[in-house]
Amino acid sequence: MIRRSFRFLCCVAVVLLALPELSAQQPPYDVFPDAAPPYYRVRYEPSTQPGELIFGVNYTIWIPPGVETLRGVVVHQHGCGEGSCKSGLTGAFDLHWQALAKKHYCALLAPSYEQPQAADCQMWCDPRNGSSAAFQKGLADLGKQSGHPELATVPWALWGHSGGGHWAGGMVMLHPERVAAAWLRSGVPLFEANPDRPTIKAHKLPEAALGVPMMCNPGTKEGVTVKDGRFAMVWPANETFFNTVRGKGGLVGVAVDPLTAHECGNRRYLAIRWLDTCLSLRLPKANGEPLKPMPTNTAWLAPITGDTAQPATKADGDANMLGWLPNETVARLWEQYVKDSAVADTTPPPAPTNVGIEGNRLTWHAEADLESGLASFLIERDGKPLAELAGKNPFGRPLFQNLQYSDTPALPLIRMQFTDENAEPGKTHTYGVIAVNTVGLKSTVSKKSASR
Repeated sequence: MIRRSFRFLCCVAVVLLALPELSAQQPPYDVFPDAAPPYYRVRYEPSTQPGELIFGVNYTIWIPPGVETLRGVVVHQHGCGEGSCKSGLTGAFDLHWQALAKKHYCALLAPSYEQPQAADCQMWCDPRNGSSAAFQKGLADLGKQSGHPELATVPWALWGHSGGGHWAGGMVMLHPERVAAAWLRSGVPLFEANPDRPTIKAHKLPEAALGVPMMCNPGTKEGVTVKDGRFAMVWPANETFFNTVRGKGGLVGVAVDPLTAHECGNRRYLAIRWLDTCLSLRLPKANGEPLKPMPTNTAWLAPITGDTAQPATKADGDANMLGWLPNETVARLWEQYVKDSAVADTTPPPAPTNVGIEGNRLTWHAEADLESGLASFLIERDGKPLAELAGKNPFGRPLFQNLQYSDTPALPLIRMQFTDENAEPGKTHTYGVIAVNTVGLKSTVSKKSASR
């Protein structure tokens, strides 16, 4: 039975989540979305060997259709507890994250660790406890399954929430040469041992990790403006992590979510564009070559709890006490995000494709807007509005796929289809489908004609 409680694991702020909307989900994690190509999945049983992963784990990956050689892997890592672990099963099906992966010829991978609610989250979210090795084995096996053996060696772009942030940051410490960038939402590794929690072990900060772009992304109600409660230690953990890494010249910034506590809110609208920038600058031209170093002449800096950034050449104060941002474009997005999380977008989404009609059922395909995702579809019949298919999200901007607390699509996965129950028999109708992104911009209409 899932315990409806939250627990902290020291100042790392790794939280065991027991959320009401996920409380009906129980192990053995047997409700899986289908993983037919371009999706692939591997599962490993729990290990009883010392140092190996003690939980079962599923790795689901999406390979962009038509890509001959992958350049990297984007990893969407859930947090701690049964609910969050279960939500990882849908991470690879997220259309918005797929848009990021596809742009850079990357795969999108989402783990789902089978951690019982009361078990010690550290046994997977610390990658030294077997999850680093299992992750790399998963990539190799998925490479064989999908016909992309390069998965075993290409770089990683990591995003992690809560315990997933601890994991992503830990992977930077262990494998800095493989990580193109890491976004740490509400969770970071720590550099001092905790005598009260012997399973929480200190990480070492290698010199190579200072060249990996990282972003700390706590919610303001996690100790910044709200100083007590279950999430109050998140901010001190982030401060310690930032001061340690940035104090040595590391490329780390801080983006405080101005609206949230531990939920993800609207962070994807900054995270995806930040990762987009980092991947554009770091991925090598050819597989096997080292990651490119981030350029330093375009950097901007900002106070970690402020809302105004400046070029590094003009910033006031000690540069190693200011958050690092890769360039002006990201800095302007960061300024919007930390004020109200309303990251702007002026470009419409791609138009739907492959519109088809069978009987009175309309189907189509659509790719998400990289900047703003997909919020809804407008259906027209003979040039007039017929219906709107809109998604929900209690934690931020509504998305067509709906969102769980851990920022992954809800089950069952929403399909792109609409049934016209009121079509006039024997008459030819022309249907149109319009995609709408999360700032309300519309695509051009895609049309299809058919008679009943």
